[in-house]
Amino acid sequence: MSENTIILGSVIISLFMVAIVNFFRLKNTKKPVKNAKSIIIPPFGMAMGFSMFIFAPALRPTWTEIIYAVIAGVLCSVFLIKTSKFEVRENQIYLQRSKLFFIVLIGLVLIRYLAKFILSTSYQLDAGEMSGMFFILAFSMILPWRIGMLIGYKKIEKQLQSMRAVNA
Repeated sequence: MSENTIILGSVIISLFMVAIVNFFRLKNTKKPVKNAKSIIIPPFGMAMGFSMFIFAPALRPTWTEIIYAVIAGVLCSVFLIKTSKFEVRENQIYLQRSKLFFIVLIGLVLIRYLAKFILSTSYQLDAGEMSGMFFILAFSMILPWRIGMLIGYKKIEKQLQSMRAVNA
C-alpha cells in the first residue's frame, strides 16, 4: 500500500471520527450525565491503542516526536476544555451545548491535516511513525480534556448536592 493511500485513509477515518464525536456530543447534551465514570472512561478505552506500539514496531515514533506530540496534544486540549461546560437543568447535570465546540473540533482536525501534510512532505516522516505520533497527540489531547470535564462535573455535582441539602 502506498504512503498516499495510507494518508488518505487516515484523513477519511478522522473525518468519520469527527462526525461521530459531534453526533454523540449533541446527543449527550439532551440527557443528563449519568455519572463521573461516563466522563473518564473514553481515555481508558483509547489507551488500548498503545498496544500498537508493541505489536507494530514500525509505528513507534522517536522520543523527540513523542514529546512534540504530547505538547501539541495538551495545548489543543485547552480549547476542548474551554468549550466543555456543565449546567444544572431540572435538578440534574447536563453537558452544555456549544456551537464553538464543533468549530474548535473542525479547526483541530484542519490543523492536524496541515501538520500531517507538512511532516510527510518537508520532514519525510514515515507514514507509520506519523500514525503513531498522531495517536499520541490525540490521546494527549483527550486525557486532559476528560480530566478537565471530570473536574467541572465534580464542581457542579457538589453545588447540586448543596442545593438539594438546602431545599430538603
